Amino acid sequence: MKHVLTIAGSDTCGGAGIQADIKTFSALGTYGMSVITAVTVQNTQGVFDCQDITPEIIKKQIDAIFTDIEVSAVKIGMVSKIETIKAIAEKLKQYKVKNVVVDPVMISKSGFDLMKSDAKQTLIEELIPLADIITPNLPEAEVITGISIKNLNDMKKAAKIVYDMGAKNILIKGGHLESDAIDIFFDGKNYIYLEAKRIQTKNTHGTGCTLSSAIAANLAKGNTAEQSVKNAKKYIITAIEHSLDIGKGVGPTNHFYELYQKAGMEVD
Repeated sequence: MKHVLTIAGSDTCGGAGIQADIKTFSALGTYGMSVITAVTVQNTQGVFDCQDITPEIIKKQIDAIFTDIEVSAVKIGMVSKIETIKAIAEKLKQYKVKNVVVDPVMISKSGFDLMKSDAKQTLIEELIPLADIITPNLPEAEVITGISIKNLNDMKKAAKIVYDMGAKNILIKGGHLESDAIDIFFDGKNYIYLEAKRIQTKNTHGTGCTLSSAIAANLAKGNTAEQSVKNAKKYIITAIEHSLDIGKGVGPTNHFYELYQKAGMEVD
């Protein structure tokens, strides 16, 4: 069994962040481990507060894993401060980490800033060059590239800009487009369009976290970047199609739907 590490924030209600990542790793047959960068106060109705973990503790968590357990892939999620980003980048370089997936989490669906505005440039300089795959949605891609993204051509331009920043592969997620959700995968040479019909549900909490974690799990198992993205896309579509109507707001995706089906369990 391959071991996959998530470096991200904690989500109280379990639909996103560290909790979603470990659920995804488990659902895809890998062993999940975690380094917590922040503790958020959130539920299906929004994010209400956040406390960052100190850079020293973040580095010690990373040391604890890499000095003891083989790591086949790493997913990086919420990294809100300059000091946090630098601490993680330092350790990724120290341990020569491979199969790094960066999900540049910046703003929650409820509008809470999950990354300080002054940390954007540090993300670009420190983490993007270490990324085997980076998975921004359209608002995140706009912040990173500084361009307005309204259509597929804009998405292609954004992917090329991020590639030139040092990322080996880029997945620009088109869920914010008005038409069907189309993602663009770019490996520096080819643009691959990943099309899917828009699923009519409000319960999409944690979709970005889940997708990036699924990519990391697939990379850990030896798949190419392109195949990892395609496999992860298939997984997240199923999870959204059978999402859970939990709480009073935006419910989570169903990370274990296929496993529940095999076990003969009914899930509302």
